[in-house]
Amino acid sequence: MSAWSDGPEMITQCAILPGNNYTYNYRITKQEGTLFWHAHSSFLRATVHGAIIIHPRARHSYPFPKPYREVPILLGEWWNANVVDIENQALALGIGPNISNAYTINGWPGDLYPCSQNQMYKHRVEQGKTYLLRIINAAVNSHLFYKIANHNMTVVAVDARYTNPYVTDVVVISPGQTVDVLLTADQPVGSYYMTANNYASASGTAVGVPFNPSTTRGVIIYQGAPSSTTPLMPVVPAFNDTPTAHKFFTELTSLVGGPHWVPVPLNVDHNMFVTVGMGLDVCPPNVSCQGRPPVGAALSGNMNNVSFVLPTSLSLLQAFFFNVGGVYTTDFPANPPVQFNYTNPSINADLPLLFAPKRTSITKVKFNSTVEMVMQNTALIGVENHPMHLHGFDFHVLAQGFGNFNPTTDTLKYNLFNPQMRNTISVPVGGWAVIRFVANNPGAWFMHCHFDGHNSVGLSTAFIVENGPTPDTTLPPPPPDLPEC
Repeated sequence: MSAWSDGPEMITQCAILPGNNYTYNYRITKQEGTLFWHAHSSFLRATVHGAIIIHPRARHSYPFPKPYREVPILLGEWWNANVVDIENQALALGIGPNISNAYTINGWPGDLYPCSQNQMYKHRVEQGKTYLLRIINAAVNSHLFYKIANHNMTVVAVDARYTNPYVTDVVVISPGQTVDVLLTADQPVGSYYMTANNYASASGTAVGVPFNPSTTRGVIIYQGAPSSTTPLMPVVPAFNDTPTAHKFFTELTSLVGGPHWVPVPLNVDHNMFVTVGMGLDVCPPNVSCQGRPPVGAALSGNMNNVSFVLPTSLSLLQAFFFNVGGVYTTDFPANPPVQFNYTNPSINADLPLLFAPKRTSITKVKFNSTVEMVMQNTALIGVENHPMHLHGFDFHVLAQGFGNFNPTTDTLKYNLFNPQMRNTISVPVGGWAVIRFVANNPGAWFMHCHFDGHNSVGLSTAFIVENGPTPDTTLPPPPPDLPEC
C-alpha cells in the first residue's frame, strides 16, 4: 500500500480533526484472508475498528475445500468509561491504563457479566457443514485464548497469509493479529459455548501488571437443538498458560507453493538486535507518577534504550518526502548500546538501565534491502509477552525461544523453508523472536507494541525506506486532502 494511506498519527499523517474527513486510497496485492483496520490515534482503536476480508480473485479458489459459510469473529474489550479518558488518566499518573471491564465477542460481552446476561453473540450452524471463522483480536491490552466446547479448529491462515493446516482445540491470538480457522459442525446436535479469556504473561512479575480475569462467551447452536438445551462449556486455559501459547505461536508454518507464498530471502543486508520492554522515565511536569518504584518515575517503554517520541509539528513521512530537517534522526542503534543479562530480573536493581532517553530516532534502509531483526524481550520492570506490529510489510518469523538469544546456537534453529508470515509477532515472555523482511515499499513505516493501545510510552520505532530506481518504486506526492498539523 502507499504510505500515505497507512494512517498512524504523526508517522504518515497528522490527525484527522473532529468534523473533518480523509479518504484512504490503497491497493491490496498478494494477500488473501483477514486483516484488521483501526484508529491509530490515542486509545480510539478500542472502539473504532473492523475487519478487512480479502477473497481470492474471480475464478481462483481457496487452497482448502470451500467452506459453507464465512463468519467474522471480532474479539474486543469494553470499558465502562470514555476510552480517551482512560488513556489520559494513565498518562496523568505515569502508569498503565485501567484494565477493561469486559471482553467481547462481536461486540457482545456475553452472559457471564451482570450487565449483559441476555446479550451474547449466537451463531447457528448445520450439522456436517464447515465454516470459515475469521478471528480478529481487536482488544487493546489483552492476548486472548479462544475455544469452542468439544470442537477442534483447523488454522488455514494468519494475518492474511496461508498456513499449512494446523489442527488445534485452542487459538491464541495477540492484539492486532488475525487467525482464519475451519470449524466443522461434527458434534451431536446441541449448543456449545465459545469463549475468550486473557493470556496474562506478566502477572506475578515485579511489575505487578493487573489484568481482567473474566471470560466472555458466545454460543454455537446447531440447527434443531432444543431452545432449552444448556450449552456445553469448554475448559478454558489458565491465564498464565505460557506452554499452550508458545506451542500455538511456534508450530504454525507457511503453505509452500500456495497463493502468494513468498520464499525466505537468504541474503541479509541489514542486521539488527533490538531489546524490547518497559522502563522508566523521570516524572514529567504535572504528572503524579503514583505507585511505581522508584518514587517520581513514570512508565516508559523502549527499544534498544531509546524511548520513541512522536513528532509534533510534521509527520515522519512528510518530513522524509519534503526533506525537512529537525523532525527525526536516523541514529536508532542496530544493537543495544549496553549489553546485559536481558532476562534476569536482578537487572531491575541497575537504575541506569531502567531510564532510556526520549527521542525520535529511526532506521533508514535502502529500497529492496533485506532486514533481519532479533527482538529480545527484557526483564526490566517485568517480563511480558509483547506483540510487535510492523506497518507496511509482512515478515517471515524465523524462530522464537526463551531466555537470551544465542547467535551461536539459536541461528541453527531458523526455519528457512516454510516459516509463518505475519505482520504482528508475539515476542515470548522472557524470550526472543527473529523476523526477516524485504524493504520494498518506500516511505515511513511504524513498528510498535500493539499491547499498549497508545504510543506515548515509547515502545516503538520506525523505518524510512528510501525510494527505488523506477517511478513505481518511488513514493508518490501526498494527496491534496492530507490532514494538516
